[in-house]
Amino acid sequence: MLLWLMLANTRLVVLLIAPPTAIKEIRKFAQKAMGTKDVRMDVKLNKQIWSRGILSVPRRVRVRIARKRNDDEDAKEELYSLVTVAEIPPEGFKGLGTKVIEDDE
Repeated sequence: MLLWLMLANTRLVVLLIAPPTAIKEIRKFAQKAMGTKDVRMDVKLNKQIWSRGILSVPRRVRVRIARKRNDDEDAKEELYSLVTVAEIPPEGFKGLGTKVIEDDE
């Protein structure tokens, strides 16, 4: 399993369709970073993006992207990416970068 902690920038999405567009951008971001077409979003991430309503999406979201093996035998893809919300330190976003965590599960 490969695990990345990343900062997803959502400030460039269009108003009025902002949360769905932000979710699509995060999905595209995870596809590019992990190299998997099957990207699954956590419910808590969805709630975080929709927390301020349709007009104001959070500018930045700290996400954790884990690449896992697909347990389905009939699946098209061998691997999938799971995107969840990561905790933000009390200092804020300043100085946060990408961390790659290797884990053999």
